[in-house]
Amino acid sequence: MEISPNDGKFSQDDVAELRNELLSSGLDNWQAAELIASFLAARGYGVSTEGARHVACHLDSTHLSLENMQRELEIIALPM
Repeated sequence: MEISPNDGKFSQDDVAELRNELLSSGLDNWQAAELIASFLAARGYGVSTEGARHVACHLDSTHLSLENMQRELEIIALPM
């Protein structure tokens, strides 16, 4: 199931910006997880450390597509 721009918690533009920053910044997985957690917190969501590291590791190892990254963020985002 593909997430359309208006279906999810996060806009595709926001996710694309985060993804590009993660891919181009040279952050290690711990730093990338912190950036992901900050992204979610700025939008009113929490995340477990394990969940943020999971996305960071997948992004690093498989170069998650934009759609898959958005899906991963939707799964790990915890309402605050």
